[in-house]
Amino acid sequence: MHGAIEEAMNKCPKLEKLIANAVNGGAIVPEDILFRLLSKRLEDGYSRGESGFILDGIPRSRIQAEILDQLGKIDLVVNFKSMEDSFMKHRAEGTSRERIEQYAKQSKAPEDYYRKQQKLLEFQVDSSPGANWPRLLAALHLKHIVAVRTSHKLNTGINRR
Repeated sequence: MHGAIEEAMNKCPKLEKLIANAVNGGAIVPEDILFRLLSKRLEDGYSRGESGFILDGIPRSRIQAEILDQLGKIDLVVNFKSMEDSFMKHRAEGTSRERIEQYAKQSKAPEDYYRKQQKLLEFQVDSSPGANWPRLLAALHLKHIVAVRTSHKLNTGINRR
């Protein structure tokens, strides 16, 4: 999604200003803009023969999950969990703690939505980055060689927080 936002910003100065103001102010990109960009990007990708997509950070609500279902077929949602998340919930103070708790509360609705559809994969992230990739491929029932051959058809926008 990050690439789609950058591409749109380059084409439209007004949109660039709206997105920049949101991001620079510590806010999220407004939902209507986000889904217009996503819809356009998915249409462009499908017309180029892309067979899938990976999103990070959306959907953030059940309504967004329902909108996303209308934009494209969702086969699987991977929920990356880490021990650091749990640690941060217990150690964070003030605003940081409130933001973490708000995120946890907000993300529960889309998690439940996809869990009910049996599309949610909970994946425990290991503190050793090298160990995560083979475990994720195994969880997805993929072999490394298959993932490498098909990765050019996926639009990846994974940002690690």
